[in-house]
Amino acid sequence: MSACVIFNPAAGRRRAKRRLNRFREAHQHQAAFLATEYAGHAIELARRAAEDGFTTIVAAGGDGTAHDVANGVLESGRDVTFAVVPIGSANDYAHSVVRQFGASALDDAASHLVDVGTVTAVDGRRKFFIEGLGLGLAGLVTIESRKIERLQGLALYGLAAWKALQRSPTPPEIEISFDGGEWQMHPTLMLSLLLGRREGNFLLAPDAVLDDGLFDIAHARKFGRWEALRMLPRLAMLGPPRSHPELRQGRCASVRVRSTTPLAVHTDGELFCTPDEGVHELEVRIVPKRLRVKVCAV
Repeated sequence: MSACVIFNPAAGRRRAKRRLNRFREAHQHQAAFLATEYAGHAIELARRAAEDGFTTIVAAGGDGTAHDVANGVLESGRDVTFAVVPIGSANDYAHSVVRQFGASALDDAASHLVDVGTVTAVDGRRKFFIEGLGLGLAGLVTIESRKIERLQGLALYGLAAWKALQRSPTPPEIEISFDGGEWQMHPTLMLSLLLGRREGNFLLAPDAVLDDGLFDIAHARKFGRWEALRMLPRLAMLGPPRSHPELRQGRCASVRVRSTTPLAVHTDGELFCTPDEGVHELEVRIVPKRLRVKVCAV
C-alpha cells in the first residue's frame, strides 16, 4: 500500500460517516486507514506515516484534519503527496484546491506544488498553515464556533461571527509591519492572511491562488459592530468590497504583529492562541511551493 488515510471520526459534526464509509469501501485495498483519537493525533499519525514510507498521506475530514495532517507531513520533511478527502464542516482548503486544480482519484499520480504559511510566536510555538491565518475577530469566531452544536458550514460560522461581534469590544490598536516595512499602528477588527480563497466559508480572497508565493491580505480596521454584521452576507456570496476606507486588501510575503491586547489567532480554523495565553507578538511568513497536494472526490 502506498497511501495512508487519516480520518477524524467526528468530522462534519458526525454527519460524514456515510461519505467516509463510501470512500473506505472503494479504496480499502489501496490504502491503510487510521482514525484519530485525540486532539493533535493526526499530526503524529501523518508524520509517522511519511517516515514509514507511505507516498500519499490523506486527510479525510474537515479543515482541522487537513491542517493537522499537513503539519505532520511538513514536519517530516519527506517528499510525499498530501491529499484531502473533504467531509468536514467548512472544507475551505479543498474548495480552494479544486477551484484552481480540480479533483483527482486517489490512485492518480497528478499533484500540484503549493505554498504554505508559518506562524511563530515569541514564546517559540510554531505552526504551518495551508488555507489561512486570522487574528482578532477571525480568532474569536473560531472560539465561538466550538461552542455551537448541530450546525456546520456557513450557518455555523455565520452564527459564530454574530456571537463574536456581540461580545467584541472596540477594535484594539495593533502594530503591523508588512514585508519588513515600517511599523504602522491601526485599530484592527480583524487581520486575515489567505493562501486560499475562503475563511470559515466566507469568501475573503476571491482572487487568491495557492502557488503565487504571496498571502492575500484582508485587514478590517475601524469597523463598527453593526457595519461588520451587515457585511457578512456579502462576504458569504461575493467577497469584500473592492473599495472601502477601512478595509485594506493587497498581497505580501511576510507580516509581523505586535499588540498590547492578547491575541486570538487561528490557523486553518484551528486555534493557535487564545487571549488567556497572553501572546502579544507574531511573525508570519510564506514558504513558496513547499507542499505537494491534491483533492480526492468522495
